[in-house]
Amino acid sequence: MFIRTESFKGFTRLYPVITALVGLQLFLMLYIELGLPFSNTIYTFGLGFNPAIVLNNEYWRLLTPIFLHAGLMHVIFNCFSLVLFGPALEDILGKFRFLVLFLGSGVLANLASVFADPNLVHVGSSGAVYALFGAYVYMIFDRKDLIDRQNAQIVLIILVIGVVMSAFSENVNLYAHMFGFVAGAVLAPLLLINRPKNKRF
Repeated sequence: MFIRTESFKGFTRLYPVITALVGLQLFLMLYIELGLPFSNTIYTFGLGFNPAIVLNNEYWRLLTPIFLHAGLMHVIFNCFSLVLFGPALEDILGKFRFLVLFLGSGVLANLASVFADPNLVHVGSSGAVYALFGAYVYMIFDRKDLIDRQNAQIVLIILVIGVVMSAFSENVNLYAHMFGFVAGAVLAPLLLINRPKNKRF
């Protein structure tokens, strides 16, 4: 379930949504890091700047921070997590529903962070990535037909490690992690309606 054996070409063919999301995040990171034309404007315009959302109604900032990151290691970690834990969900949900889960949860996590801390400034797709774990946890407890015991244990172990690391790491948006997880768990039962029961991992 979480072991990738495909070639690069095979992966892009099987998981086009994840490929596009990872490609866009890496492209924007490199573009901004290289200081190419309008890079500062792109970063400033897309930054998750909660005061601007509250005071100036700049609601696009609920979406754009998902694609921006605070450094190379930041984007690599989030993209690696997406490549590792996303394919099973893109397969079982389908392309459109997976995109709704990822972006919808990311937006909901950022919206919740506005209420939790109106002064917060943030970037990163961590909230959307944690939504994947929220969806898996829902499957573990309410859709056991979709995930086997061994993979369920892997998910729970990785989730616990992630929570501990988040709690003891600096410059981590805990609101995004927490609310992203909750959003994923809430959206999962809606998005998994009518999904075939024979797709078990």
